[in-house]
Amino acid sequence: MITDFITLPVSDGTTMQAFIAHPATNNSLPGILLFQEAFGVNHHIQDVAQRLAEEGYMVIAPELYHRTADPGFATGYDDFSVIAPHFQALSVEQLTIDIQAAYHWLQNQQNVNTQKIASIGFCLGGRVALLANIILPLAAGISFYGGGMQTLVQRIQEVHGPQLFFYGGKDTHISAAHRQEVEQAFINTDKPYANVIFSYAEHGFHCNERSSYHPKAAKEAWALSLAFLQNNL
Repeated sequence: MITDFITLPVSDGTTMQAFIAHPATNNSLPGILLFQEAFGVNHHIQDVAQRLAEEGYMVIAPELYHRTADPGFATGYDDFSVIAPHFQALSVEQLTIDIQAAYHWLQNQQNVNTQKIASIGFCLGGRVALLANIILPLAAGISFYGGGMQTLVQRIQEVHGPQLFFYGGKDTHISAAHRQEVEQAFINTDKPYANVIFSYAEHGFHCNERSSYHPKAAKEAWALSLAFLQNNL
């Protein structure tokens, strides 16, 4: 496996660091846009990238705080106040061009099948993964406990590939009303989706570095994610 940090140009004149991981092969590979939690492209996100690479994907995880933080910025899970200024500074317009920059990189890799690219994201990245599926011709998208996805309901008719959603039933950050609002938008627009709610899990259940980690839910969600990617890519 090959892993590295690269620097990408963004259309607003900024530059963005990204973590990449992929098998050491020249064979054609499907691509994955991997989007960070609110806590940065940290050890957990890099681990997810490497796990996906082991499954045969070319993965890029862009650092979405690049306008307000130094390259490599990441924090622990205990003090949200450290990341709040960076999180609050994000806009849909900025996220859109960051997504496009990472997608452009995948498109320009000679061994990436550009017809088989998906998004996957966690927490903040869950919303960004849905946004990516809206603005790009993706084959699929996966959102793990994506906060704020209800802000995108007016654009669900633009979704390209099927979207898989994972939620924790005990998640106090995402209300049932917001989950239902997103689901209803998919129903109203007849866009393909799947909702998976682990009634016994909390927000962040997939991350083994968080106190809310739930091994059973994480294992099952990962298996479903791989099957979903396999079916669509």
